[in-house]
Amino acid sequence: MNDKELVARQAARQVKDGMLVGLGTGSTANFFIEALARRKDDEGLRVTTVASSVVSTIKAQEVGLPMVALEQVTRLDLYVDGADEVSPDMTLLKGQGADLVREKLLANASDAFVVLVDKSKLVDRIGARFPIPIEVMPFAWRMVKRSIEATGGQGELRPNAGKDGFAVTAYGSLVLDMTFDPALDSQTLDDTLNGTPGVVEHGIFRGLASAVFIGVDGQVQERWAS
Repeated sequence: MNDKELVARQAARQVKDGMLVGLGTGSTANFFIEALARRKDDEGLRVTTVASSVVSTIKAQEVGLPMVALEQVTRLDLYVDGADEVSPDMTLLKGQGADLVREKLLANASDAFVVLVDKSKLVDRIGARFPIPIEVMPFAWRMVKRSIEATGGQGELRPNAGKDGFAVTAYGSLVLDMTFDPALDSQTLDDTLNGTPGVVEHGIFRGLASAVFIGVDGQVQERWAS
Protein backbone atom coordinates (compact mmCIF):
# COMPACT_ATOMS: atom_id res chain seq x y z
CA MET A 1 0.00 0.00 0.00
CA ASN A 2 1.47 3.37 -0.99
CA ASP A 3 1.44 6.55 1.09
CA LYS A 4 -1.46 8.06 -0.84
CA GLU A 5 -3.63 5.07 -0.10
CA LEU A 6 -2.61 5.12 3.57
CA VAL A 7 -3.67 8.74 4.12
CA ALA A 8 -6.88 8.12 2.17
CA ARG A 9 -7.85 5.20 4.42
CA GLN A 10 -7.02 7.28 7.50
CA ALA A 11 -9.31 10.03 6.23
CA ALA A 12 -12.10 7.56 5.49
CA ARG A 13 -11.99 6.53 9.15
CA GLN A 14 -12.94 10.13 10.08
CA VAL A 15 -16.35 9.71 8.44
CA LYS A 16 -19.22 9.05 10.84
CA ASP A 17 -22.66 7.62 10.15
CA GLY A 18 -25.04 10.09 8.48
CA MET A 19 -22.38 12.55 7.32
CA LEU A 20 -22.49 14.64 4.15
CA VAL A 21 -18.98 14.39 2.69
CA GLY A 22 -17.32 16.45 -0.04
CA LEU A 23 -15.14 14.52 -2.49
CA GLY A 24 -12.00 16.07 -3.89
CA THR A 25 -10.37 15.43 -7.24
CA GLY A 26 -7.13 13.68 -8.14
CA SER A 27 -5.27 10.44 -7.50
CA THR A 28 -5.27 10.73 -3.70
CA ALA A 29 -8.92 11.77 -3.63
CA ASN A 30 -9.73 8.70 -5.73
CA PHE A 31 -8.18 6.47 -3.06
CA PHE A 32 -10.38 8.21 -0.48
CA ILE A 33 -13.51 7.67 -2.59
CA GLU A 34 -12.66 3.96 -2.88
CA ALA A 35 -11.96 3.66 0.87
CA LEU A 36 -15.24 5.40 1.73
CA ALA A 37 -17.17 3.09 -0.60
CA ARG A 38 -15.60 0.07 1.10
CA ARG A 39 -16.75 1.32 4.51
CA LYS A 40 -20.26 1.82 3.12
CA ASP A 41 -20.34 -1.71 1.73
CA ASP A 42 -18.55 -3.52 4.56
CA GLU A 43 -19.92 -1.65 7.58
CA GLY A 44 -23.25 -0.34 6.31
CA LEU A 45 -22.03 3.22 6.81
CA ARG A 46 -24.74 5.70 5.84
CA VAL A 47 -23.12 8.54 3.94
CA THR A 48 -24.06 11.09 1.29
CA THR A 49 -21.48 12.75 -0.93
CA VAL A 50 -21.08 15.83 -3.10
CA ALA A 51 -18.33 16.06 -5.72
CA SER A 52 -15.90 18.86 -6.54
CA SER A 53 -15.69 17.93 -10.23
CA VAL A 54 -17.12 15.83 -13.03
CA VAL A 55 -14.18 13.46 -12.58
CA SER A 56 -14.94 12.76 -8.91
CA THR A 57 -18.66 12.52 -9.71
CA ILE A 58 -17.97 9.71 -12.18
CA LYS A 59 -15.62 7.98 -9.73
CA ALA A 60 -18.19 8.13 -6.90
CA GLN A 61 -20.92 6.78 -9.17
CA GLU A 62 -18.70 3.90 -10.26
CA VAL A 63 -18.17 2.75 -6.67
CA GLY A 64 -21.80 3.27 -5.64
CA LEU A 65 -21.63 6.25 -3.29
CA PRO A 66 -24.93 8.12 -2.84
CA MET A 67 -24.65 11.66 -4.21
CA VAL A 68 -26.41 15.02 -4.14
CA ALA A 69 -25.83 17.95 -6.47
CA LEU A 70 -23.73 20.89 -5.34
CA GLU A 71 -26.74 23.13 -5.94
CA GLN A 72 -28.59 21.37 -3.11
CA VAL A 73 -25.85 21.86 -0.53
CA THR A 74 -25.51 24.66 2.04
CA ARG A 75 -23.00 23.02 4.37
CA LEU A 76 -20.97 19.81 4.67
CA ASP A 77 -19.75 17.79 7.62
CA LEU A 78 -16.43 16.95 5.99
CA TYR A 79 -14.49 17.72 2.81
CA VAL A 80 -11.49 15.61 1.83
CA ASP A 81 -9.09 16.58 -0.95
CA GLY A 82 -5.44 16.71 -1.89
CA ALA A 83 -3.16 19.71 -2.43
CA ASP A 84 -0.25 20.63 -4.65
CA GLU A 85 1.68 22.35 -1.85
CA VAL A 86 1.31 22.67 1.93
CA SER A 87 3.24 25.30 3.89
CA PRO A 88 4.13 25.08 7.61
CA ASP A 89 1.08 27.18 8.62
CA MET A 90 -1.19 24.79 6.65
CA THR A 91 -1.81 27.21 3.83
CA LEU A 92 -2.46 25.20 0.67
CA LEU A 93 -1.82 25.63 -3.00
CA LYS A 94 -4.40 23.93 -5.20
CA GLY A 95 -5.60 24.20 -8.75
CA GLN A 96 -3.42 22.18 -11.08
CA GLY A 97 -6.67 20.38 -11.90
CA ALA A 98 -8.50 23.68 -12.48
CA ASP A 99 -11.64 23.17 -10.39
CA LEU A 100 -10.88 26.01 -7.98
CA VAL A 101 -14.35 27.50 -7.65
CA ARG A 102 -16.02 24.26 -6.57
CA GLU A 103 -13.08 23.24 -4.38
CA LYS A 104 -12.97 26.50 -2.45
CA LEU A 105 -16.75 26.55 -2.10
CA LEU A 106 -16.69 23.07 -0.55
CA ALA A 107 -13.73 23.93 1.70
CA ASN A 108 -15.53 27.03 2.99
CA ALA A 109 -18.83 25.22 3.52
CA SER A 110 -17.35 22.29 5.47
CA ASP A 111 -17.25 21.90 9.22
CA ALA A 112 -13.90 20.10 8.70
CA PHE A 113 -11.54 20.10 5.72
CA VAL A 114 -8.98 17.27 5.73
CA VAL A 115 -6.10 17.52 3.25
CA LEU A 116 -4.29 14.39 2.02
CA VAL A 117 -0.68 14.62 0.80
CA ASP A 118 2.61 12.77 0.74
CA LYS A 119 5.79 14.37 2.05
CA SER A 120 6.76 15.65 -1.41
CA LYS A 121 3.99 18.26 -1.14
CA LEU A 122 5.47 19.95 1.96
CA VAL A 123 7.11 23.31 1.13
CA ASP A 124 8.58 26.26 3.01
CA ARG A 125 6.35 28.74 1.18
CA ILE A 126 3.40 28.66 -1.17
CA GLY A 127 4.55 28.92 -4.77
CA ALA A 128 7.86 27.16 -4.11
CA ARG A 129 7.28 24.48 -6.77
CA PHE A 130 4.23 25.55 -8.74
CA PRO A 131 2.95 28.84 -10.12
CA ILE A 132 -0.20 30.25 -8.52
CA PRO A 133 -3.24 29.32 -10.65
CA ILE A 134 -5.62 32.24 -11.02
CA GLU A 135 -9.03 31.76 -12.64
CA VAL A 136 -9.99 34.86 -14.62
CA MET A 137 -13.01 36.04 -16.59
CA PRO A 138 -12.20 35.26 -20.23
CA PHE A 139 -13.02 38.75 -21.52
CA ALA A 140 -10.90 40.40 -18.81
CA TRP A 141 -7.77 38.25 -18.76
CA ARG A 142 -5.48 40.88 -20.28
CA MET A 143 -6.56 43.51 -17.75
CA VAL A 144 -6.21 41.06 -14.88
CA LYS A 145 -2.78 39.98 -16.07
CA ARG A 146 -1.66 43.61 -16.23
CA SER A 147 -2.98 44.25 -12.69
CA ILE A 148 -1.15 41.20 -11.36
CA GLU A 149 2.04 42.16 -13.18
CA ALA A 150 1.86 45.51 -11.39
CA THR A 151 2.23 43.61 -8.11
CA GLY A 152 5.31 41.79 -9.43
CA GLY A 153 3.63 38.69 -10.83
CA GLN A 154 4.88 37.01 -13.99
CA GLY A 155 3.24 34.33 -16.09
CA GLU A 156 0.94 33.40 -18.94
CA LEU A 157 -2.37 31.75 -19.72
CA ARG A 158 -2.36 28.01 -19.15
CA PRO A 159 -2.43 26.06 -22.43
CA ASN A 160 -4.85 23.19 -22.95
CA ALA A 161 -3.71 19.59 -23.08
CA GLY A 162 -3.33 19.66 -26.86
CA LYS A 163 -1.25 22.86 -26.74
CA ASP A 164 -3.49 24.28 -29.45
CA GLY A 165 -5.49 26.65 -27.28
CA PHE A 166 -6.06 27.68 -23.68
CA ALA A 167 -7.26 25.62 -20.73
CA VAL A 168 -10.84 26.31 -19.65
CA THR A 169 -12.03 25.46 -16.14
CA ALA A 170 -15.27 23.74 -15.19
CA TYR A 171 -16.57 27.22 -14.33
CA GLY A 172 -15.70 28.49 -17.81
CA SER A 173 -12.74 30.60 -16.77
CA LEU A 174 -9.27 30.92 -18.25
CA VAL A 175 -6.29 30.25 -15.96
CA LEU A 176 -3.27 32.48 -15.47
CA ASP A 177 -0.33 30.58 -13.98
CA MET A 178 1.67 33.28 -12.19
CA THR A 179 4.87 33.34 -10.14
CA PHE A 180 5.72 35.98 -7.55
CA ASP A 181 8.68 37.25 -5.55
CA PRO A 182 9.51 34.60 -2.91
CA ALA A 183 9.56 37.37 -0.29
CA LEU A 184 5.84 37.99 -0.81
CA ASP A 185 4.01 36.09 1.94
CA SER A 186 0.90 34.05 1.23
CA GLN A 187 -1.41 36.28 3.29
CA THR A 188 -0.44 39.39 1.32
CA LEU A 189 -0.72 37.47 -1.94
CA ASP A 190 -4.10 36.03 -0.94
CA ASP A 191 -5.43 39.49 -0.05
CA THR A 192 -4.05 41.00 -3.26
CA LEU A 193 -5.64 38.41 -5.51
CA ASN A 194 -8.94 38.53 -3.62
CA GLY A 195 -9.04 42.27 -4.27
CA THR A 196 -8.18 42.15 -7.96
CA PRO A 197 -11.21 42.79 -10.24
CA GLY A 198 -11.72 40.07 -12.83
CA VAL A 199 -10.25 37.30 -10.68
CA VAL A 200 -12.87 34.57 -10.28
CA GLU A 201 -10.83 32.42 -7.86
CA HIS A 202 -7.24 31.46 -7.14
CA GLY A 203 -5.27 28.53 -5.78
CA ILE A 204 -4.23 29.86 -2.36
CA PHE A 205 -6.34 28.18 0.36
CA ARG A 206 -5.44 30.04 3.56
CA GLY A 207 -7.03 29.31 6.92
CA LEU A 208 -9.29 26.60 5.51
CA ALA A 209 -7.57 23.29 6.35
CA SER A 210 -8.68 21.64 9.59
CA ALA A 211 -6.06 18.91 9.29
CA VAL A 212 -3.33 17.70 6.98
CA PHE A 213 -2.67 13.96 6.78
CA ILE A 214 0.84 13.30 5.45
CA GLY A 215 2.01 9.95 4.14
CA VAL A 216 5.65 9.43 5.16
CA ASP A 217 7.38 6.13 4.37
CA GLY A 218 4.43 3.92 5.23
CA GLN A 219 3.20 5.99 8.17
CA VAL A 220 0.58 8.73 8.50
CA GLN A 221 1.41 11.98 10.29
CA GLU A 222 -1.51 14.19 11.27
CA ARG A 223 -1.31 17.95 11.66
CA TRP A 224 -4.41 19.60 13.12
CA ALA A 225 -5.18 23.31 13.11
CA SER A 226 -5.03 24.86 16.56
